[in-house]
Amino acid sequence: MIDMKITFNNVSSKELTKLQAGLKKIPQDAFQYFVAQTPIRSGNARRNTHLSGQTIFGDYPYAERLDEGYSSQAPKGMIKPTEAYIDRQVKKLLGK
Repeated sequence: MIDMKITFNNVSSKELTKLQAGLKKIPQDAFQYFVAQTPIRSGNARRNTHLSGQTIFGDYPYAERLDEGYSSQAPKGMIKPTEAYIDRQVKKLLGK
């Protein structure tokens, strides 16, 4: 889980509304990215990965092993690439 605090100075309400809408989309977008990073052999891992609120759950016994880079399809796992994706999305929203 990622906790983030953002302070806004001199931002119009229109800009803030747009920013809020973008931030609300991030969990679903990150989930889709995470699933796309999940290795696929039988499809079990992707099928049993779920989003609940803002938390992504890998509900299969080898989730941790896959995230540790066990599969050559995801040598960096899924969490670190997804965190980098979230960081890029937030920076885009903030115009950085």
